[in-house]
Amino acid sequence: MKQTYQNILVNALVNLGDVVLTTSAIALLRKAYPGARITMLVRPVVRQAVENNPVIDDVILFDYKAKENSFGKMWAMVQELRHRHFDLSISFDRKLRPALLAWLAGIPVRVGPDRVFDDKPSRVTWLYTDTIHIAHNLETNLQAETYQAIVRGFTGLDGHEKPVFARITPEADAEADALLAQLPDAQKRIALCVKGTFPLKTWPKEYFVDVVDRLAAQYDAAFFVVGAPGDRAYADEVIAAMHHPVKNFCGDTSLVSLAALLGKSDLLVTVDTGATHIAATTGVPMVTMYGCTSPKRWHPINEHAIVFTSDEPCCPCKCRADECPSNPKPDCLWRVTPEMVAGAAERLLSREVSRT
Repeated sequence: MKQTYQNILVNALVNLGDVVLTTSAIALLRKAYPGARITMLVRPVVRQAVENNPVIDDVILFDYKAKENSFGKMWAMVQELRHRHFDLSISFDRKLRPALLAWLAGIPVRVGPDRVFDDKPSRVTWLYTDTIHIAHNLETNLQAETYQAIVRGFTGLDGHEKPVFARITPEADAEADALLAQLPDAQKRIALCVKGTFPLKTWPKEYFVDVVDRLAAQYDAAFFVVGAPGDRAYADEVIAAMHHPVKNFCGDTSLVSLAALLGKSDLLVTVDTGATHIAATTGVPMVTMYGCTSPKRWHPINEHAIVFTSDEPCCPCKCRADECPSNPKPDCLWRVTPEMVAGAAERLLSREVSRT
């Protein structure tokens, strides 16, 4: 008879995009143990992605930065986990701190992968009671599938699930409407996400200008940029080069109102970033440009998504922009052209898209 669990802790102390992707594995876990209470341990910055989420019952916040994790704080978290009496812990990140917390808290069954982001061995697996072997090639399989393979490997459950984002609240919906009201009246609303988390994920500014020129010539469209507060200054630089009005909404949304905003849009043109995976859960038609990362691993899980990569021999890479052999115009970014992106955008805008 299959072991059942009633009180499950899952942890993913990773960045926003990855947290969104792990929800596909949690949806699979929910199918394996439909009566269980599932609590997620995450960093504070991503809390909105998992609070009020249909597949997650509760959220514990943990800031894992070393300088902020005194022994006292770690021990307080151990006590918190002990108090909750979890009977199963599943790790999606293979980080030391959450594995150590689960071990010190005495959670009897502790599950984690032998690899999840790279092939480097780790002694963190010594803290697991069940180490799940990930047999597939990490670079040529979707990261969401790697997370789901952990759950499939432990539960024996077959099947595949899509990421699940937090429910759109009435407040978030109203925030999105208020931002859209700032746009000029137009038949199409086109969102742009112009900045990646590092330079080799950031498509050239002049290419965004070219794409907007092409789409503005074809459609009655209103354009706006979305992103984090820290992206605002860069977005202003891109907008300054535009020949058409573009609103800067960077930092003006919560994660949930961002999802609402993108869900009300006709198209998103974006680089590979966390917002890409939030957008994918809304079903918005989207074009994503990949530089040093590969869509084989990071493709948005959205049937209305078109992706472009030049698929350089050195991709995926972890170079800084100034280390790239083709600097100052890295091939992986500049060989994905505005013609390619605008053409894909036009194909998507011509479709009748159902998001049910």
